[in-house]
Amino acid sequence: MSAKQKEQQEDIPEVETDKGTREENQETASVVTDKETQKPHKEHSRHKKDKYQEHISELEEIIAGLKDKHLRLQAEFDNFRKRTLKEKAELIKSGGEAVLSRILPVVDDFDRALLSMKDTPDEDPAKKGVLLIFNKFKDFLKQNNVCEIEAAGLDFDVDHHFAVTKAPAPSEELKGKIVDVIEKGYTLNDKVIRFAKVVIGE
Repeated sequence: MSAKQKEQQEDIPEVETDKGTREENQETASVVTDKETQKPHKEHSRHKKDKYQEHISELEEIIAGLKDKHLRLQAEFDNFRKRTLKEKAELIKSGGEAVLSRILPVVDDFDRALLSMKDTPDEDPAKKGVLLIFNKFKDFLKQNNVCEIEAAGLDFDVDHHFAVTKAPAPSEELKGKIVDVIEKGYTLNDKVIRFAKVVIGE
């Protein structure tokens, strides 16, 4: 074997050794590179997760706000419905108050007419006619739940009576009580539509 061939053989292992070290270096570099690339990837996924969590929290707050608003609106509507029903019931109950109040002076006139005819015989046609109309008026008021307020001989009641004046009581028992009724009072469904004007004994 020539010296030249020996040199070539000696050179071969050296090349292989260089190749092996190069591959090792490449593997080491790739591992380092993978580690470096994995690190930002984990940070990015963590950041993304935090962002989603914040978004979920915001949505939960919005839902809670809408739920509270819905409950408040529901409660307000329920109160409105109850109030409307109550007002409607009161309106039905005392719907004709204005009309019935205007009829009362006519009833007073019939009272005065009958009082002026107290000496007239009951068989008199005029008295019968007035009495018939007066009774019809009274029946009409009764059908519409209009009742006369009792006053004569009773204790004075500020909720139903209006004291016009005081007068000497005809007896000790009537002192501080109602001795005369100037104008009759009336109630509609237990609500006073006109106070009884009275005179109190002293």
